[in-house]
Formats: sequence, C-alpha cells, structure tokens
Amino acid sequence: MSPVLKDKVAIITGAGRGLGRAFALRFAEEGAKLLLPDISLERAEGVAKEIRAKGGEAVAMETDISDENATKKMAEKVMQQYGKVDILLNNAAIYYGIEPKPWDAWTVAEWDRIFEVNVRGTWLCCKAIAPLMIKQSRGKIINIASNVANVPAAQAFLAYSCSKGAVYTLTHALARALSPSGINVNAIAPGYTASEASLSQRDSEKTFELATSEQSIQRREEPIDLVGTAVFLASKDSDFITGQVIYVDGGTVML
Repeated sequence: MSPVLKDKVAIITGAGRGLGRAFALRFAEEGAKLLLPDISLERAEGVAKEIRAKGGEAVAMETDISDENATKKMAEKVMQQYGKVDILLNNAAIYYGIEPKPWDAWTVAEWDRIFEVNVRGTWLCCKAIAPLMIKQSRGKIINIASNVANVPAAQAFLAYSCSKGAVYTLTHALARALSPSGINVNAIAPGYTASEASLSQRDSEKTFELATSEQSIQRREEPIDLVGTAVFLASKDSDFITGQVIYVDGGTVML
C-alpha cells in the first residue's frame, strides 16, 4: 500500500519540537514533502535532518508566525521549493513556559503575546497559504486547538484557553469561507499531552493525574496519539469533512 500522503506538500509550523516534530516525522513517513517553519531555525533544521536521514524530503526555515511578512515569505518559500502546497498544519503556538495561575494573575503582555501567536499567527498563516490552495482548487488546513477551552482547567490557563477557543471560531469561519474553493478546514483538540512543554511545567505529574482521571481512556496522552488524526485530515479520506473540531483527548470531552 502506498503512503497516504505520497507526493503531497505539507507545511507544519512549529515543527522544531513537541507535537510539531511528531507530526513532521509521521507526515514524512506517509510520503509528504515538508516545509518546516519554526521560531528556532536550529530546532527545525534538526527535525529536517532527521527526516532527510530516513530518505524523506524536508526543508527548515526560521519563521515568526505572528509577523505577516514572515508568513508571506513562508508562502514564497514553499512555492520556490516545491511549486505547490497541499496541506497547512497550524501547530505553532505559545505554550512552552506557560504555568497555571489564577484568572486575574495574567499580565497584559502575556495575554497579548499569546494571542499574537496562537490566534493572529494561525490566521496569518491561513491568509498567506489559502490563496495558493485556491489557485489549485484544493487543499487541507488543519488547526491545532485544545480541549482546555472545555474543561475545568480552562480557568488556570485562561489566556491560552481563550486563544484556543478563538481557534475554534477561526476553524468554523474559514471552513465556510474556503469550502467553495475546494479547501477543507478542520481542527484537532488534544488533551493534556506529554509534550516537552507540558513535562516542563511545575507539578506536571499532578496535572497529568488530574487530566487522566477525567479521561475515559485512563492513561497519559502521548504525541503519537495525535498523529493519525492529522494524517487522516490531511488525506483524501477526509474530503467530505470540514469545519470540525476533533477531540483527541481520551474521551474527556464528548459532544
């Protein structure tokens, strides 16, 4: 059986570590050619080298997705390198270094930076890449949301939770706007996952215990648990699915 993403071109933002790295490695296994924009060129290049060492095709670039000029350069780069783009996986977000705190303890600077990257950045990536997909009359956009907007922990991660809630709305709005052009827009909502960012948080073991106790599948969520859903949403098997937020959280949120 051929890899399901054979000869597809995918952009995976924030691919230098954590969930982004897991998505990139799996997409490469499935035959995709990758552009890996990340705030850290060193980290992104490390993942690209991993992929190339296994016979895959990947190019890294330094990109701050909250900067519109940077996202325009991302669009230019993918066309220069590959001549098309089939998949945009909006994974990049500010989460590393965020610690739970009371709802009124967030600073304005923290709130604004989280929204600059997680909301504006995701929108800017779509704004830069969607026109390329429109010309092709096809494309898959996958946003990484979170289940945190719908669980009690939302109050402890308020700025982040609200930013991911905005990603839900962005996903629904763009699905309606872009579906006539042959573009599917969906989102994945992970639970509390054992990524580098989560593992670096204070009292992460206690947080994992609480998160796991709220799940129907009572084990820690790992990055590998998310990649299959992303591959499905990137493949032709999801051609009749758009505007959906798929919870991959062990059955914590059930809609």
